Amino acid sequence: MNKNKIENLEDEMRPEYDLSQLKGRVRGKYAERYRAGTNLVLLESDVQAAFPDAEAVNEALRMLMKVAPRQVQEQI
Repeated sequence: MNKNKIENLEDEMRPEYDLSQLKGRVRGKYAERYRAGTNLVLLESDVQAAFPDAEAVNEALRMLMKVAPRQVQEQI
């Protein structure tokens, strides 16, 4: 946003909202809980190039999960 746009913005906050009176304000208060509920995996660029989207990655991993237990049992 350029400086002119910032200067032209009007404060839309109602005057009865006094944010200085809010207690317990903590930035990122729920960030830890959010991270615990997500499962994010970063792919290397060569792996990423092989898959067009997340659905393709999931499909490939599901196929691998079906094959991998068989190979482990066959080696035993």
